[in-house]
Amino acid sequence: MKNKDYYNVLGVDKKASKEDIKKSYRKLVHKYHPDKEGGNEAKFKEASEAYSVLSDDKRRAEYDTYGHVFNGADGAQGAGYGGFEGFGQGQGFQDFDLGDIFGDFFGGGQGRARARRGRDISIDLEIPFTEAIFGTNRTVLLNKTSTCGACKGSGAEEGSGTETCTTCNGQGKIHETRQSFLGAVSTTRECGVCHGTGSVPKVRCKKCAGLGVNKGQNEIKIKIPSGIQNGEMIRMTGAGEAISYGVPGDLYAKIHVKPHSQFIREGDNLIMDLDIKLTDALLGAEYEIRAIDDKLIKLKVPAGVTVGETLRVRGKGVPVEGRKTGDLMVKLHIKMPLKMSRSAKKLIGELKKEGM
Repeated sequence: MKNKDYYNVLGVDKKASKEDIKKSYRKLVHKYHPDKEGGNEAKFKEASEAYSVLSDDKRRAEYDTYGHVFNGADGAQGAGYGGFEGFGQGQGFQDFDLGDIFGDFFGGGQGRARARRGRDISIDLEIPFTEAIFGTNRTVLLNKTSTCGACKGSGAEEGSGTETCTTCNGQGKIHETRQSFLGAVSTTRECGVCHGTGSVPKVRCKKCAGLGVNKGQNEIKIKIPSGIQNGEMIRMTGAGEAISYGVPGDLYAKIHVKPHSQFIREGDNLIMDLDIKLTDALLGAEYEIRAIDDKLIKLKVPAGVTVGETLRVRGKGVPVEGRKTGDLMVKLHIKMPLKMSRSAKKLIGELKKEGM
């Protein structure tokens, strides 16, 4: 195959990407591999050798430059299919993704152990502003598949226990050997009778028919921590959909916080507005305000405050576990009088004379 056009063999352009070359090769493998009816061993060898060169950047560069590969590709034809004497020897299978290219012929990697897991569930919860600040508990009713309460997921009637699965002899796996163009190939898959556990119920649970799970309405208690932010997600491990002989999925609750009529949250601090009289801004005063915990606070407004000035009340903000409680920030707004009496105007005039 020294003088043959590798690109022509694979049916691709010389500027083809590695992914295009791989896709073309996969099609030829499916079409010509010797184990399939109508397969063609000679064309399979040609395609394999062409792919072994064009899938390797260095060897492809040599071929594009000299029309020849100097690292042994031309001598590969004498050993089996395209010189594949062993996995990782010479230029054999080290250039190929066996699980990707030949997976369809040998079970698609079914021998790999995969944990069975139930589906996750997502819900939305809307809570008042104050509950987001101080935390709360909520109970939701979900219609979902859950672990059977009678057999605790074992599938066996209470008191009967389980016994060794005779299909897999307690191994939880089935070993199979198939003949392929590479010779005998062994694969392992999960036992379909015991679902990989190696045991089966002696007497099936009447409530779940031996499945270990059943569907119905379930009350789920959700603890909402203090200081939770709008849009945050609470994850409850194992509270999602259950699955036979597997691990339940998780429950995700997205929190939506209703806005408050008085307070706005900024990080761990709470912001509120307070209207004060002009005279109080000039002379100072004491105001009584209500904090987020509904307790009254006496706020001292110092004399000479300006419009938009903010006063801080420490420790009256958002309590967050593991952190110091935030503060209450009171933004002052000076309320200007809409109407003034003659005497008030006279006094203002006097103040104006004083340069105030």
